[in-house]
Amino acid sequence: MPWIHLEPGVYETGSSDDSSDIYDNEKPRHKIYLHSCYLATDLVTNADYLKFIKDGGYQNFRWWVSEGWDWVRKNKVSAPLYYYQDGDSHKEFTLNGPQNINPDAPVCHVSWYEADAYARWSGNRLPTEAEWEVAATLKHHSVDGSAAGLTFHPANVSSEDLSSPYGLKQMYSHIWQWTGSQYRPYPGFRPFQGLMEEYNGKFMCNQFVLKGGACITPASQLRPSYRNFYRPFDRWQFSGIRLASDSPLLN
Repeated sequence: MPWIHLEPGVYETGSSDDSSDIYDNEKPRHKIYLHSCYLATDLVTNADYLKFIKDGGYQNFRWWVSEGWDWVRKNKVSAPLYYYQDGDSHKEFTLNGPQNINPDAPVCHVSWYEADAYARWSGNRLPTEAEWEVAATLKHHSVDGSAAGLTFHPANVSSEDLSSPYGLKQMYSHIWQWTGSQYRPYPGFRPFQGLMEEYNGKFMCNQFVLKGGACITPASQLRPSYRNFYRPFDRWQFSGIRLASDSPLLN
């Protein structure tokens, strides 16, 4: 898997934009130190994830955090949400009905528990929210509006992403990408006043951040600073996996 490298240093994340399109949880813009890290240029595909399944990933406790392992056993989870078995083959229920699983499409509808377990199994980890945002800012061109949002179908990972001349593919308009970061307020966070006061801040507990944007996401929400968030067992949303590593050449 190809990787892009982020040099260690102090970076800025969050938004300083005061327009009505920016949510309170994206502000204020602030500095953060990042250690040297690598992000995978491509998303994890169905073909990649099927290897995890066939290797007994859902039966091996060593890949799962404790709560995730309890969730797997309690709910008898053995595959992403809309996968199902048809004889000896795996199929997927999509917005277009039952389909053969496309091996080159990004794996979708996985929980944070599953994304984290897959990353451990592969010898890697999930990126932090800050790593993803900095990489999107420095290593990815601005969002291509002509390809953004509401296509209802994530494209193949192998397809060319014309909005990414720097190496990172499918950062937007395909699937939301889980990070390893808890959804917490930024330093100096101030919630909106009035009707929007409890829109984001009240949910800053026991949830994880997703970045990027899905094929059903409006283009107005596709930006590096946007913070989506769900509970670690949620997987009905269009959520998938981009890997990170501290030293991928050793994996």
